[in-house]
Amino acid sequence: MKSLNVENSAPDNNDEHLLEIRDSGLADYREILQIQHILCEKRAQNEIPNTVMIVEHPAVITFGVRQSRNKLLVSREDLTQRKIDLVNIRRGGGTTAHNPGQLVFYPILSLKQLQLGISEYIRELETIGVELLRQLGVDATRRKGLPGLWIEDRKIASIGVRISKLITYHGMAINIQNDLSIFDLIVPCGLDNVEMTSVLKETGKRHSMARVKEQLAKLLTTHFSVSQR
Repeated sequence: MKSLNVENSAPDNNDEHLLEIRDSGLADYREILQIQHILCEKRAQNEIPNTVMIVEHPAVITFGVRQSRNKLLVSREDLTQRKIDLVNIRRGGGTTAHNPGQLVFYPILSLKQLQLGISEYIRELETIGVELLRQLGVDATRRKGLPGLWIEDRKIASIGVRISKLITYHGMAINIQNDLSIFDLIVPCGLDNVEMTSVLKETGKRHSMARVKEQLAKLLTTHFSVSQR
């Protein structure tokens, strides 16, 4: 496991009231998944504070736990030729895709400590996404029964989470300025005829990903720091 570029929003200690935010840069999906599992177990043992990993991934397609919603539109061999990884994971939701320019964050949080139910937690993720996108000039909304964020009938953010021992992992992906053609290879989240969009596509404006990460970190601190609740 290679060392990651880590930026902490809190001092390096295990004060349970702090939220640690780690900027993992551009990192392999499988590596980050392994780290999530390690952090999830450490959080369950109260060895680390609530933590959020922020990352961009090289091109990868992931399958969720619900097989009926995992839909590829090309062969696995075609993905190999395109140098796109395919990973089966244990999270909610169906097929999704990640690539550079998409902002992904993985909260490793104690729902018990935050006094949140699972549905409330999902709403918190969506609220964070709405607030971030508003700062970037995009008005996104929820759609009942369809986790994630939408601009009319276009999807701009996806959510897929898993809870173990009341500790969250996996998380949310928001399309900032990534190449959307990767979604042409799948049925996003198992939903037919869904058009994916991004901040760039909606506004025509590019953003510093470092700056967007800083904006996200502030929102995460506001919503998930115990001292703020």
